[in-house]
Amino acid sequence: MNKHHSISPTALITGASNGIGLELTRMLLQEGWHVAVLVRSDMPADDPLLQQKTRDGELRVYKADLADFTALRRALTSIKQKEAKLDALFNNAGGSFPKLLYSKQGRELHYELQTVVPYIIVQELKPLLLAGALRTVVNTSSNVASLVKTFDPAALDRPAAFRKLFGPYAATKLALSLWTEALAPQLAAEGITVVSADPGGTNTLRKGNSSGLPFVVRTMMKLLFPPPSVGAARLYEAGFGERRGRPGELLIKGRPATLKFSEHGQHVLRLVDTIYRSEYAAVEAKLS
Repeated sequence: MNKHHSISPTALITGASNGIGLELTRMLLQEGWHVAVLVRSDMPADDPLLQQKTRDGELRVYKADLADFTALRRALTSIKQKEAKLDALFNNAGGSFPKLLYSKQGRELHYELQTVVPYIIVQELKPLLLAGALRTVVNTSSNVASLVKTFDPAALDRPAAFRKLFGPYAATKLALSLWTEALAPQLAAEGITVVSADPGGTNTLRKGNSSGLPFVVRTMMKLLFPPPSVGAARLYEAGFGERRGRPGELLIKGRPATLKFSEHGQHVLRLVDTIYRSEYAAVEAKLS
């Protein structure tokens, strides 16, 4: 199968069909990047830039429900078959859900989507990153992680209680940054830089979308928060700007932040690695 070769840098962006991910896609395309997107929903059909870049082969779309390992495996296999390299990976997919929900694998949905799946994607696409020149991973975290009061890694998959935004959403964003910090030295030894970054408060509300945000936060978003393009620029800067992060750092407003509960980083890393090896990679090995 012919692979997409390009002298231009290539990025993979998850969660790119709306909000910050969509604006990051537009920004990179305008700057001459090739972009592969991994999305659950269709890309906007009325965007002239996206349509032209798709026709030119500079924007390539892969679709999957990322929290469904069968669909994720199919999409990642396609990416590995069709892409020649990745210079950057932006693990951006996520969301704040209005109640406790569970993935097809049986884990709390915030945890599956925002903590486990980004790790799987990094591990599965590592060969493509090593084939690229820039070798950078940016995981989208959140400053609400700094508001977590207590943290129990063992409760991430089935939390006992739920709070909008400040419950499982915040805990799993914290867990994402914790495994990012813990994994960074290993990836750095292989030539890959991984950081986590908060894109900041941005207005990503969509009409008709069921939001897991408290009413006060939704109101503030509508009235005070900047557009998603601001958050997209922060993610790009975290990986490639003058204030780009050092391996493992969490960047908030472009500056390194102290990560709470860092003593749990190795525990979280072991949890996601065990899920990857025992559930995802083991099944893939049987299928191959």
